[in-house]
Amino acid sequence: MTTTHQEAGVHHRVRVLDPHSHRFEVTLTVARPAARQRLALPVWIPGSYLVREFSQHLLRVQASQNGQPVTLRQLDKNTWQAERLGNGPLTVTAEVYAFDASVRTAWLDASRGFFNPTSLCLRVLGQEDRPHTLELAENAHTKGWQVATGLRPLRTKRSGFGSYHADHYDELADSPVEMGRFWSGSFKVRGVPHRFVVSGVGAWFDGERLLRDTRRIVEAQMAFWHGAKDQPAFDRYVFMLHATDDGYGGLEHRHSTALIAKRADLPRLPGPDAKASDTEPALKATDGYTTLLGLISHEYFHTWNVKRLRPAEFRRYDYDRENHTELLWFFEGFTSYYDDLLLRRAGLITPAVYLQLLGKTANQVLQTPGREVQSVAQASFEAWTKYYRVQENTANATVSYYTKGALVAACIDLTLRAEGRSNLDEVMRALWQRCDGGPMKEADLLAVLRRLGGRDFGAEIAAWVHGTAELPLPDKLRAMGLLATDEPAAIAQRLGLRVSEGTGGIAIKTVLHGSVAAAAGLAAGDDWLGIELDPVAPDGSPEAWRVNKLDDVVFYLGPRRQLTALLARDKRLLRCPLTWPAPASSLKIALPTAPDDSARWKAWLG
Repeated sequence: MTTTHQEAGVHHRVRVLDPHSHRFEVTLTVARPAARQRLALPVWIPGSYLVREFSQHLLRVQASQNGQPVTLRQLDKNTWQAERLGNGPLTVTAEVYAFDASVRTAWLDASRGFFNPTSLCLRVLGQEDRPHTLELAENAHTKGWQVATGLRPLRTKRSGFGSYHADHYDELADSPVEMGRFWSGSFKVRGVPHRFVVSGVGAWFDGERLLRDTRRIVEAQMAFWHGAKDQPAFDRYVFMLHATDDGYGGLEHRHSTALIAKRADLPRLPGPDAKASDTEPALKATDGYTTLLGLISHEYFHTWNVKRLRPAEFRRYDYDRENHTELLWFFEGFTSYYDDLLLRRAGLITPAVYLQLLGKTANQVLQTPGREVQSVAQASFEAWTKYYRVQENTANATVSYYTKGALVAACIDLTLRAEGRSNLDEVMRALWQRCDGGPMKEADLLAVLRRLGGRDFGAEIAAWVHGTAELPLPDKLRAMGLLATDEPAAIAQRLGLRVSEGTGGIAIKTVLHGSVAAAAGLAAGDDWLGIELDPVAPDGSPEAWRVNKLDDVVFYLGPRRQLTALLARDKRLLRCPLTWPAPASSLKIALPTAPDDSARWKAWLG
């Protein structure tokens, strides 16, 4: 391809302006502007359902034509209008402040740059469907840096700096860019090149293990969607992972994903005392590396499920406002169901570990009172105002469409398998075919379930997706020959609290509705400093103790049931009488303890 930016019609040039003040410079050239050309920056990024107002970071926006200044009038928070002087290209320059370390926006310092074009690149209204080019310019600030992006290169150097092509603005917006000094590895599956770049690591990092395990994930997912031989709907893919001291997250794109993980969660090379005969330990459910592989699996599954097969409301994104859909329970929830399940089928975790991870998801939902307030379809629709705006009452007001959506997927899958007609794997592939890997409605899912399942599933979808009744997951698991039993709940769960613990006391983050803590008057933001207990001394003085963690409360309470919590709230000291709760339980999912020949759970877990 030899497209020039004049032929493309819309050209963006990005260069590092000042890494110490975290500023990119972006130059937009419009070959054939309208008389009153309007330009707009998105207010959100697809995949992250919150209006983030990216235009707040735009500085010094100026326009010119044929070397002469052009009047540029701001029409609203994210839209500008340029008054054309005559014929000739329109040039618009801006600086962008980039100091958000998430996968959603942009970052720049002296060691690394990262950006989503939704944070830097203005839309040329009326020309969104024309070809776009993106030029990544080198300068003294980027000496020794490399570039990684899912865009198709036009004219690039070995480092990756140069020009890239996008068929339209949507493709440009969906293509993040990583630049800096990073580890890089690659592999091919079914002829499709996959690149993995990792920034923020040192010589201790075992990149080959990460590459090897990621390849197994890719192979398992291609087999899931396309069987043994068919080719996927994409011809390239890039994983971009930034390692930090404390971070986690991912964002999906059609040809790439941006990831953040803790350095401690990455695989490490053997230390100096390791023996050549030492083998890699089996992954556990609590391992940070297991969590990272689950994240990689999740974002890669999105390559099919939400980036191509997607809600009908996302047929074409509206970048200027919220885009509501009730289907995030399917696109995020079903992806969450398969992310760990495909780790199992790829042979990266054992069946027992997978069931522990499923149990963790189930307990997260069971410990959320919001599940009784809001259906998972409502939670999907209100993601913009509730799920993504986390505060102290979130757990009481909504339910996660990730976790409950995953459990809905499990219930549908196990129901289909128990009835012996089909399974959710076949449903997903049939949906892909029915919708031609494009926009989908809930009615499409119901139609496929009826065809493959041999009956109507409307009652299940109404109850599990549009209702708030408890899901029948334990019964479904037992029908598969698995164990679904109760085990003692953690102290915080028994009390109805979410806390952080430290030397300064117990910081209360959330008080769950209907809990013992709520009845006692504890509130989010309180610092639980100590407890008073019934007098035991001969002089009748109360027994009082300083506490730094919930285990301290249990230790000093002993066999008693009554205590007074000593709290600090808004600089006031409060005494809240509390009755210690009766034992509570959480769900434990496990393999049968006795040998069995059940093919049901073995076929499911692989």
